Amino acid sequence: MATDETASAANLETLKLSLRIDGETDDGLLKGYLAAAKSFVESGIGSGADVSDFYSQTNVADLFNTAVLALASTYYTYRTSLSAIAAIPVDLTVNSIIGQLRGLYAEQSEVTDDGESN
Repeated sequence: MATDETASAANLETLKLSLRIDGETDDGLLKGYLAAAKSFVESGIGSGADVSDFYSQTNVADLFNTAVLALASTYYTYRTSLSAIAAIPVDLTVNSIIGQLRGLYAEQSEVTDDGESN
């Protein structure tokens, strides 16, 4: 799971800024979308204990936060499609970033505790 330090860039304030929302009316909804987006992205990448510091790495944190914010924004923008018959697919930005992070995660998973590659 992402650390609080890593997740701090993907927070309610940043999401509201990116969506250009000033009020507090949708805060509860946005918090739920952020939590769902974080869970989706982490599930798409991995969260094993063997790479517990993965999400705190500088090169990973920016990609992770971008994916979370993009997905949470998509959930908010197309929120009616979450309950209606028509469905909006997850955007290509999120899929692309998850693919990149999976590669980085796999590389780190291959490193043993001694710091040597398998």
